[in-house]
Amino acid sequence: MIGPVLFKCRRAIVVVLHIVIVMAAYYLAFLLRFNGAIDQANFEIFKATLPLVAALQLFMFMPFKLYRGLWRYIGVRDLQNIILAAFVAMAASYFLIDRVLQVPGYPRAAYILDGLLLIVLLGGARLTRRLYHELGSLQKTRTVLIIGAGDAAEMIVRDMRNNPFYNLEPIGLVDDDPAKIGCTIHNLPVLGARHDLAKIVARHQPDEILLAICRAEPQLLRSIVSSLEPYRLPIRTLPNLRDVINGAVTVSQIRNILLEDLLQRGPVGLDAAPLRRLIEGRRVLITGAGGSIGAELSRQISALNAGMLLLFERYENGLYAIDDDLRNRGAKGEVVPLIGDVTDAARVQAVFEKYRPEVVIHAAAHKHVPLVEQNPCEAVKNNIRGTRIVAEAAAHYGAQRFILISSDKAVQPSSVMGATKRASELIARHLGPRSDTCFAMVRFGNVLGSNGSVIPKFLEQIRTGGPVTVTHPEVERFFMTIPEAVNLVLHAATLNETGALYVLDMGVSLKIVEMARHLIRLSGLIPDEDIKIEFTGLRPGEKLYEQLVDETEEACASEIRQIVRVNSPTLHNSEQQYRELKRLEILADNGAATEVTAALARIVPGFRRDLDRRGEGSPPSYANNLFNQGLLPNNGLYGTFRRKDATDIHYDTKRATTISSPRDRRRGD
Repeated sequence: MIGPVLFKCRRAIVVVLHIVIVMAAYYLAFLLRFNGAIDQANFEIFKATLPLVAALQLFMFMPFKLYRGLWRYIGVRDLQNIILAAFVAMAASYFLIDRVLQVPGYPRAAYILDGLLLIVLLGGARLTRRLYHELGSLQKTRTVLIIGAGDAAEMIVRDMRNNPFYNLEPIGLVDDDPAKIGCTIHNLPVLGARHDLAKIVARHQPDEILLAICRAEPQLLRSIVSSLEPYRLPIRTLPNLRDVINGAVTVSQIRNILLEDLLQRGPVGLDAAPLRRLIEGRRVLITGAGGSIGAELSRQISALNAGMLLLFERYENGLYAIDDDLRNRGAKGEVVPLIGDVTDAARVQAVFEKYRPEVVIHAAAHKHVPLVEQNPCEAVKNNIRGTRIVAEAAAHYGAQRFILISSDKAVQPSSVMGATKRASELIARHLGPRSDTCFAMVRFGNVLGSNGSVIPKFLEQIRTGGPVTVTHPEVERFFMTIPEAVNLVLHAATLNETGALYVLDMGVSLKIVEMARHLIRLSGLIPDEDIKIEFTGLRPGEKLYEQLVDETEEACASEIRQIVRVNSPTLHNSEQQYRELKRLEILADNGAATEVTAALARIVPGFRRDLDRRGEGSPPSYANNLFNQGLLPNNGLYGTFRRKDATDIHYDTKRATTISSPRDRRRGD
């Protein structure tokens, strides 16, 4: 009860305290001037001038706002104001006594002593309040070891010390800069480098770890998380400084580290103007709008002010969810939810007839490799027939753009799913030169957190106590966040080159088992101790390594750095091939699974169900070494690469050796 009352009377208390300080400083100035023994004459001078000097100085404090502010937050600017106020008060006292009143025998040294004592007492009172505040905040229940000793760490330590209600006490910092080791930040020592983490954690036993490295690369974060794997400690992090207003971080912004932090390669950072020119005011149709990719496409396209957004989806619940989400976000353009199946030609034609979409993005597909492997006829119906029906409707009704969402599994396909996606690429390539519609294909790998993907499965297994099941210890995949993938898809759509095949920069591929270990660790558990990891073996159609470009294709730079243009001689556009795909649809209608698979092997280049599931290419890390030789782009692709000097280089994907002659296409045979 006393606290609120004192706070209400705070201004009066501050004024009274300043009166006491002014009088004490003035008396001490005389006392020091006369070595602790003021004679009677000078004491009379002190008594006569005290009221005038005190009133004058208290008045002079007002312009410097010394009666305002919370003392527990005193900083350098507050001390500057105190020093200025003291010297102004000293000058005013000198003018009053020496020039106006002309007091005889006044000790002039008292002016200087009085000014210095005012600085000490005024500043000391405030520092005492701050010290009391910080000492009172030491009763924290959780200790934090901070990794990083830069600007972000300084801000977060200061905020922890200033705010006792955060209940966190930093115990030390860790940084790899040798010049910082042994130094202190706000009296907090830099205890060592990252390679000393084991000893530091054992010695100080923190309750949690805070990563205060706001510009850390994912590779560095993965390394830190791996080094902390033996410890059952929560790992938390700060937002990137580019995402924080004014570049300032506070304790309230601390969050749990997410798997996305270990994968993202930073913001795409592309100009949004081409996207607005493509989308703004236009009628846009998205098939598979209720899926992970389709829903994010819908959100980003809606934000680009599409004139009409047509959401085409056969799964009612997914369609309802994205429609409701867009309306809650305040979509400006008209949003039209359309229940329908891409394999239903009459329904697709009716939609195109009524709404005449100008931009079509075809994301509807069966994508789960094991399920599609067991149901090849349904995969042909959805992935091949569905693509053909929507693509033909786009061409017939004069859509300006048709963008096909393809997959890395279409490269040297070893699964029915990959073969059907490769076939859908053939359809788009075939129709491009035969219509006024610009057909383009965008190929990318796994997206993080999509429906039915490995990450949600791992999280559910961790939640239930494990084990976490991984198919093979060496299996690797390319990963992207859904917003990042969709943003690049839309940028690829702006390139306006019919029949073009684009590949997104997926970065480096990651081992699935390492992702599983990271997820277990980020859940506050220890892999192989709290949660077991079991290997179940590759499933039918799966590879160890996926590829984004096969050995017959040529990858070269596009107008957009994060997007690669792929020249594929295997994507024929003959009428004969197109007719064979239509006959394949008839086989699928008859449920002839064996015949469907055999026909796919004849039609689709490179499809081999008996393919060595290690893949036709070398491990993805090899391709990244090509970038170090001056190749574009740095995206872990396979096949033919274009140097910055516009010459080509090829390499043997089986032997992982570079062929020196740019014209030598023997692939090392």
